[in-house]
Amino acid sequence: MAAANPLDSRTIADFGEQWGIFTENAGYYGSLACLADIVGPLLDIGEFAGSRIADIGSGSGRIVNMLLDANAAQVIAVEPSDAFAVLEQNTCYRADRVQLIRGTGDTLPPSEDLDYVLSIGVLHHVVDPAPIVRAARAALRPGGRLVVWLYAREGNELYLRLVTPLRTVTKRLPHSLLMGAVYPLSLLCDFYGLLCRMLPLPMRDYFRNHLRNLTAAQRRLTIYDQLNPAYAKYYRREEAYQLLAANGFTQVQLYNRHRYSWTVAGTK
Repeated sequence: MAAANPLDSRTIADFGEQWGIFTENAGYYGSLACLADIVGPLLDIGEFAGSRIADIGSGSGRIVNMLLDANAAQVIAVEPSDAFAVLEQNTCYRADRVQLIRGTGDTLPPSEDLDYVLSIGVLHHVVDPAPIVRAARAALRPGGRLVVWLYAREGNELYLRLVTPLRTVTKRLPHSLLMGAVYPLSLLCDFYGLLCRMLPLPMRDYFRNHLRNLTAAQRRLTIYDQLNPAYAKYYRREEAYQLLAANGFTQVQLYNRHRYSWTVAGTK
């Protein structure tokens, strides 16, 4: 499904291809432990049990299946890209608890009866995410909560100086050439991770507490994910706060996850 903004449409197409290639979510990457790490102190994942939840930008179904593992009563999975077929396949054995919507996040129905809406690693790839945040609010019951996860500007300054010029090239590469670049970068990443175990290097928390828990293939996916999308924004703290506060949410809280990203939660 195409978006109104051409850059958003390109990004949706990029992720459609990406999740058609990287379809597996095994191990820590798809676990409740990883979900708890994402939401951090803002939410106890035990609260998902028995809840009706929407997941905006479901991709291959990783977060959807995490929520089902947390005993959510129903998950509405919203995905606009060609990865929709992968999402269907990865959630079909739980179809009685999953509703699939092929569309962008702003097409989430304004039901006003959801307990939670999540959007993990999605809104920073949308040029103007405000309509999606407003759609999430319209779908929530009074007291319901929106939880989003965003790239942070703070803590990534050195990384961005290195990766931004690289992305000007890699986001234009076809899959085969991009994978050719990912493999040597993965080796460098693994070496840097070893150094992080001994030295207080930038992004040490991320390498020690998240990346080292992934398989080699999932670490390559992480690199691919950074280099592939047509659009990516790194949010400053105030921007992350205002994304929810300026669109009608109250009690907005932020968690600086591993000093490289923001988890933001707000209440309707």
